[in-house]
Amino acid sequence: MENSDKNWYVIYTKPRAEKKTAKRLNDFGIEAYCPTVKEIRVWSDRKKKIDKPVLPSMIFVKISEDDRHLVFNINTVTRYLFWDKEAAKVSENEINELKASLNSKSAYQSIDFETIKIGEKIDLSKLGFKNEEGTIKNIKDNKCWIVLERLGFIIKLEA
Repeated sequence: MENSDKNWYVIYTKPRAEKKTAKRLNDFGIEAYCPTVKEIRVWSDRKKKIDKPVLPSMIFVKISEDDRHLVFNINTVTRYLFWDKEAAKVSENEINELKASLNSKSAYQSIDFETIKIGEKIDLSKLGFKNEEGTIKNIKDNKCWIVLERLGFIIKLEA
């Protein structure tokens, strides 16, 4: 089937199986994207840089409507995300914006954690989301949760 007939969908995976599921789907011939960020984990004896999934238990798949059932051949896929009784579609532009924001090295340096307040609307274009606005949902210690209404998810930033 041609690429133009395919759409991006959000699927849920079993807990902590996002990267494995994306790899299996790609190996199976279904384009899958698991957005990740590099994070340093510290143990008592060492430090390790890991790729941490941005959206827990969720990945994106690019597939045609007729082939949507094929993702369930992978046992770590649990279901599709639905919006208004239909499988939620994500535009190619939104996927590209997400990739660009995660690849931006200065993304998190553009938000001043000292001055933001819960409920405040902020422009997310500095984070790589063009023409996107978010609402501060929660602030705790050096973490901030931002609701992206149009995209339908919450991102967590750490200072």
